[in-house]
Amino acid sequence: MGAIFNAHTAAYNRELQRIAVEETRLGIPLIFGYDVIHGYKTIFPVPLGESSSWDLTAMERSARIAATEAAAAGLHWTFAPMVDIAHDPRWGRIMEGAGEDTYLGSKIAAARVKGFQGDDLAATNTLVACVKHYAAYGAAQAGRDYSTVDMSERVLREIYLPPFKAAIDAGCGTCNDLLQ
Repeated sequence: MGAIFNAHTAAYNRELQRIAVEETRLGIPLIFGYDVIHGYKTIFPVPLGESSSWDLTAMERSARIAATEAAAAGLHWTFAPMVDIAHDPRWGRIMEGAGEDTYLGSKIAAARVKGFQGDDLAATNTLVACVKHYAAYGAAQAGRDYSTVDMSERVLREIYLPPFKAAIDAGCGTCNDLLQ
């Protein structure tokens, strides 16, 4: 099995886990992931809105609360933080990130990783984070998702890669492919 979408209640996930471990030949446990972008049960402002506050402590805390709630629902992994730098407000994924400032985006990436993962990923109230999307994905021409990106190596290294590095330096447990 490659994926089960929207498997995120403790009872349902526990039953799927039982089947995977006890009723399959290899007994490999499942990992349950979900797009916990701006809260789970408690909904916080979208990350772009949070970023305008420059309140890194509040952003780390909102990720911590989301991780606690999502972990209680049987999840292990979040597809966040989204750290793409985006300059075109027409891009449909712009609300998932911190905007266009590389410095702020890097600080927020580290804060959100720390919030999701806490100090100990073995704790029952943490989620492993996944820094996303692809580096320079937020630079799509005309704001079109999956569109062409024209990027120099200098701009890639100075503007688009630093938030990914900040998330990794903060201990982010998983990564989307950094380069296509």
